[in-house]
Amino acid sequence: MESLLYLLIWVAMIFVMMRMGCGKHVMGNGHDKNPQSGSGENPGEDNKAALYWEPPAKDIDPACGKAVATSQAKPSVFEGKVYYFCSRECREAFEAAPDIYLSENPKPTRERLGHSHG
Repeated sequence: MESLLYLLIWVAMIFVMMRMGCGKHVMGNGHDKNPQSGSGENPGEDNKAALYWEPPAKDIDPACGKAVATSQAKPSVFEGKVYYFCSRECREAFEAAPDIYLSENPKPTRERLGHSHG
């Protein structure tokens, strides 16, 4: 009987915490409302534009130095930055040793890659 009483007390405490305390946001009670947003009806609406990222139209392949259209490029992420590559080979060479391609004084591109683009 005593264990049943303890169980009921714990269940009541958890319920109260979820409704009023730390679990309130889980229940959808508005911890995420943005006071700076317009009407307040869609609190995350204004933040969507801030979270959307669009790549540049063109970028330089760090492995071979060739200009590439990012829409056709092979991307790779290193330390939170997106790099674009003209080919799978360039991307794989970069991923194998990114420090070589991102150093202050990189070697000439054909030497670094070991192949050339015709």
